[in-house]
Amino acid sequence: MPSIQRSKEPGKVSIMKTSLLLLLLIPIASFAEPGSSVREASANHDQAVAAVISRSTMRTPYEAPAEHFTGKARVAPLLSPTAPARASAAYVIFTPGARTDWHTHPLGQTLVVTEGSGLIQFWGSPIQRIERGDVVTIPPGQKHWHGASATAAMTHLAIQEQLDGKSVDWLEKVTDTQYRNVQTPKASATAAVQPSRAQQLMGDFAPKLAELTDSVLFGEIWERPGLSKRDRSLVTVSALVAMNRPEQLRSHLALAIQNGLTRDELAEAMTHLAFYSGWPSAVSAISVAKEVLPAK
Repeated sequence: MPSIQRSKEPGKVSIMKTSLLLLLLIPIASFAEPGSSVREASANHDQAVAAVISRSTMRTPYEAPAEHFTGKARVAPLLSPTAPARASAAYVIFTPGARTDWHTHPLGQTLVVTEGSGLIQFWGSPIQRIERGDVVTIPPGQKHWHGASATAAMTHLAIQEQLDGKSVDWLEKVTDTQYRNVQTPKASATAAVQPSRAQQLMGDFAPKLAELTDSVLFGEIWERPGLSKRDRSLVTVSALVAMNRPEQLRSHLALAIQNGLTRDELAEAMTHLAFYSGWPSAVSAISVAKEVLPAK
């Protein structure tokens, strides 16, 4: 039968047994440097939630691939998904006439027009114009395309999520016929999108210069976000007045009105410029302005 052997010093033996039991129960980690486990947990937490600043100099824009785009467009990436996140975002800068192919997004897409104006079309629906400040919400699986108009560049922010590592499914090209079928807001008939001003002026004689004018001058330089379109128009008009360039001034005055300058503001600018660029230049500019700008 079981037996219990008693020590000659029962009290002392009991204390020793209790101490040994406590030692077995204490985790080994508790013998580490004081506070180390707390610091390690804090470090792991900090690492898990560490903020990251992506500097603009670290992100390199690239030419949009020709197999998925028509015309010249550039992509300026902003972020790529890191699990568990799955959202990506980028700016896409379209020169006049540039557009995407038809495509869909498995989880949809959001577009925010940040500069210029452009076009978007959903399969089976007419082309719609989109302007700076417009937000387009595209549902999952919706076939569509988007891009610039033939006469103006456009920049938009594109935000989409990945499903099984894929955020877009590319389809067929947008044909020139499809692209030109722009529904005007005041007419039910479709109207062809006219060539850009540069293409009209010199496309038949110097097509490369017309292309550079559209893609570099009006695409990259004119779409820089440092100045508003209104201010850029004021700078351009002032330079053309000072250099006495009436032919170029003619089209830029109309664009200046479109970009928010008023007839009175342009007249005031020409009055000031008379003192800096000379009376003849200012008088020539005013003569052009009277032809181009509508009277009050």
